[in-house]
Amino acid sequence: MTDYDLIVIGAGPVGENVADYATKRGVRAAIVEAELVGGECSYWACMPSKALLRSGHAIRAARRLAGAREAVGGALDASAVLARRSSFTDQWRDDGQVAWLESAGIDLIRGRGRLTGPGQVTVDGRTYSARAVALATGSVPVLPDIPGLAAAAPWGTREATAADHVPERLTIIGGGVAGTELAYAFTSLGSRVTVLSRAGLLDREEPFVGEHVAAALAVEGVDVRLGAVPVRVDRDPHGTVRVVLADGTEVLADELLVSTGRRPSTGDLGLDVVGIDPGAVLKVDETMLVAGTDWLYAAGDVNGRALLTHQGKYQARAAGEAIAARLHGHPVADQPWGAHAATADEVAVPRVVFSDPEVAAVGFTEAQARGRGLTVRAVEYDLGHVAGAKLHADGYSGRAKLVVDEDRGVVVGATFVGQDVVELLHAATIAIVGEVPVHRLWHAVPAYPTISEVWLRLLEAYGRPTA
Repeated sequence: MTDYDLIVIGAGPVGENVADYATKRGVRAAIVEAELVGGECSYWACMPSKALLRSGHAIRAARRLAGAREAVGGALDASAVLARRSSFTDQWRDDGQVAWLESAGIDLIRGRGRLTGPGQVTVDGRTYSARAVALATGSVPVLPDIPGLAAAAPWGTREATAADHVPERLTIIGGGVAGTELAYAFTSLGSRVTVLSRAGLLDREEPFVGEHVAAALAVEGVDVRLGAVPVRVDRDPHGTVRVVLADGTEVLADELLVSTGRRPSTGDLGLDVVGIDPGAVLKVDETMLVAGTDWLYAAGDVNGRALLTHQGKYQARAAGEAIAARLHGHPVADQPWGAHAATADEVAVPRVVFSDPEVAAVGFTEAQARGRGLTVRAVEYDLGHVAGAKLHADGYSGRAKLVVDEDRGVVVGATFVGQDVVELLHAATIAIVGEVPVHRLWHAVPAYPTISEVWLRLLEAYGRPTA
C-alpha cells in the first residue's frame, strides 16, 4: 500500500493541472508546496505583471483616438494601479487556491518536498509514498556574473511585480520579455527607465519585433541602450545604484531590476538519490515521463521544454491523464497529437509580449524554420494599412508575417506586432496545429472591418491558388 497514487511537488498552475487531470481519472493525489499555492504565475509573474501594465495600455489607447485623447489628462494614479495589482494576488494569500484544491479532492502537504527514493517524497522529515511522482517546481532567475551585482541587492521580477513603491529612476538589465514588459509598466507609473540589453530587444523573435518595440519605448521616454554590457555594479550608502558599462559610461538609478533569463528549478529535489544528475536538463518523453524511470514525471519549466505557463499547463494536462492511464493499466496515446502527448511543444508554441505594441507569435520564425531544413517562403504586411487597424487607433503602427512550408503548403510560423494583436494569435495557432493548407485558408473569410483582415492581405501577398 502507498499513501497516494500520485504526489506532485509544486503547486503552481502546472502542478495543479497535473493533480487535477489525474484526480478526474480516479487517481488519489496530493500536492506539496513550500510557498503559496498558485505559484509564481499567480503572485509574482503573469497576473501581477499584466495588472501593472493594463492601466498604461488603456491610457495610451485612448490617446491614440481623436476625441478620446481630449478627454484624457494627467498621469496614472500609481497607488491605485499598485492596489489593483495586489487585488489580483489576493494580497499574497492563497486561501482561495487552497479551497480549490479541497474542492477538487486533492490533498495539500505544506513544506519543501524532496525525493528520498523511488516513489518516496519526504516533506519536513515525514516520508510519503506514491506509485507516481510529478515534479512541477518551475524555474528560478539567473543572476549574471557581474562584479558587485549581488551585493547591490537588485530586484528580480518578484521584487518588481510585488513592489510597494515606484522608484524615481529604474535601470533594467535584460531586453527579453520580462524586462521589456516591466519597462512599460514602470515608465507608465512615472519612473525614468533605462533598459540595458547586450543584443536587440526580444531578439529570439523576427527582427522587426524588437525594432518596433524599441522605437515605441523611446517614444515613451525610455532610454533603450542596445549592445550595452554592464561590467560593474555598486550601491552607495544612500541607496543609489551605479552601473558601469564596458564603454566606460555610467547609469545611475534608485533601483536595479535584473531580468536576464531563468533556468529549471531542479536544485535540492533529491534527484541524485534516484540516479539523476541534478545539474542536467531533465529528459522527458511526450507524456512528461522522465527518461530511465517508470514512475517519475516532470512538467512545465522544470523540464526546460518551453518556459511558458500556458505551455506548462498543456504538458500538465497530458501528463495527468497519462499517469492515470498507466496506473489503471489503460493504453497510453503518446503518438504525435495523441491525447497523452505534448506534441505542440515542438512546432506550435504561442508566445505573447504584453508590451505596447503587443507582440504575438507562434511556431517558427523564418530563421528557425530554415535552420530546421524546411523549404519556406515568408510574406509580410504592414498592419497600419488594414482598415480595421486604422479604425482601431489613429496612426496605427504594426507588422504581420507568415512563414509557409512550401513542401507541405502549410503555415509553420506567424508573428504579429501592433496594438491589441494578441487576439490574432489563436487563429494562427489553430492553422499551425491543424496543418490547414494555405489554399483552404482562403476560405476562412475575416470579418470587415477588423484587424483580422490582415490574414487576407498576407494570403494576397503569398498568392492566390490556381484552379
